[in-house]
Amino acid sequence: MKKVAIVSCYFQHNYGSMLQAYATQMALDKLGYENETIDISGFNGEIKKAKMLYFAKASLTSDILLSKLGMAKTVLMRKAPGNKYASNSRIRANKFNSFSKKYFRLSPVYNSKAELGRKCEENYSTVLVGSDQLWLPGNIAADYYTLNFVPESINTIAYATSFGQSSLPKDSAEKAKIFLKRIKHISVREESGQKLIKELVNRDVPVVCDPTLLFTGDDWMAIQQVDPIVKGKYIFCYFLGNNPPHREFAKRLREYTGYKIVALTHLDEFVKSDEGYADETPYDIGPADFLNLIRNADYICTDSFHCSVFSILYKKQFFTFRRYARKTASSTNSRLDTLFNMVGISGRVMNGNEDIQSCIENEIEYPQVIKELKNVRETGFEFLSGHLQDIKL
Repeated sequence: MKKVAIVSCYFQHNYGSMLQAYATQMALDKLGYENETIDISGFNGEIKKAKMLYFAKASLTSDILLSKLGMAKTVLMRKAPGNKYASNSRIRANKFNSFSKKYFRLSPVYNSKAELGRKCEENYSTVLVGSDQLWLPGNIAADYYTLNFVPESINTIAYATSFGQSSLPKDSAEKAKIFLKRIKHISVREESGQKLIKELVNRDVPVVCDPTLLFTGDDWMAIQQVDPIVKGKYIFCYFLGNNPPHREFAKRLREYTGYKIVALTHLDEFVKSDEGYADETPYDIGPADFLNLIRNADYICTDSFHCSVFSILYKKQFFTFRRYARKTASSTNSRLDTLFNMVGISGRVMNGNEDIQSCIENEIEYPQVIKELKNVRETGFEFLSGHLQDIKL
C-alpha cells in the first residue's frame, strides 16, 4: 500500500520545529494512514545551496535576514576548539539527534529532489507539507517545501503551513503564485497567511491550528518522563530573541516570587543577554525534556510560539514577549496573535516593563480555553481526514 509522505523540517535543532514535525506524524498515525517523513540527507546540500544563494542576493534589511549574520557567526563559534559554548552546543545537538533518530520514521534516502519526484508515483498516494515557517522567502527559493517536485497526479496537502511573515518580496511572491496553484489542498497557520494567499492567487483557504495543538498535554506525556527534571519551584525562560528587557522581567518575577530561573540559553545563536540572568542553564535537554520543563514550571517567560503552545496545553501561568519589536512585513509576530485569538486568550503579550503583581493576578480562564481547543482540534483533524480521503478513492 502506498504511504503518505511528510515534508517537514524534522532535522531542525529547534524544539518547536522538531515537535511540530513529530506532531504531524502523530496526527497521521491517529487517523490510521501509513506515513513516513522524507529523509532529506541525500539532497540537503542542494537545498542549502539554493538558500545561501538567495540570502547572498537578498538585501539585508529585515529582522529575519539580519538575523542570518548572527547565525553565521554562531556557526563559527560552535566549531571553535576549547570553546565552552561550542561544547555545550554539541551536548544539546546530540539530544536533538537522539530524539530524531528515536521518533521519526524516515523514508529511503533520495539523492536529489528530481529522484524524489520520480519516485513519488511509485511510493506515495499523498505528499503533505507542514507545518512551521516553511514558506519563508529562503525556503521558497530552495524549492522543496513548495512541493513543486511532486507530479500533478499525486494528491498534495499543506497543513498549517506558514509564510512566517505577512508579505513576500516580489521574486518570492511570483514563485509563490506558481506553487500555491499546484498544491491541491491548502490550510495555513496564521490569518496573515490566509490573507496573503487570497492576494496572490485569489484562493480561499482555512486557518487551522499548529499540529502540536492537535494533541492534549496528556497525549504528549507519551514521550516524556513523569518526574520533573528540575526540582523545586522555578520560572522557566525560553527566549530566542536578543531582548534584555524580557530577561529583566524574568528577574523581577524571580525577585517577587522567590523562585529560581531555569533557562535554555543561546538557542538559535549566541545571545549576549542570555549571559548571567538565570540560576540554572541546562544544555542536556532534548525536545521531550523541553516539554517536561514547561509542564513542571510555576511560571513561564518566552518569546516562542511553540513554548506558548505547550504552556497553554499544560495550563500554565505564562508571559509571552514579542521577539520582533518592529511591526515590519517580515516580522513573525502574527502567529502569536492568531494563536491567542484562536483559543480565546488575551493579555499575555508583554514588552518587559509591566508590573509583576498585575501580571500574576491576570490569570487565564483555562476551562474556556480548553473548550476552544477542542473545537480547533476538530477543525484540524476534519481538514486532514477530509483531504486524505482522496487517496482512498
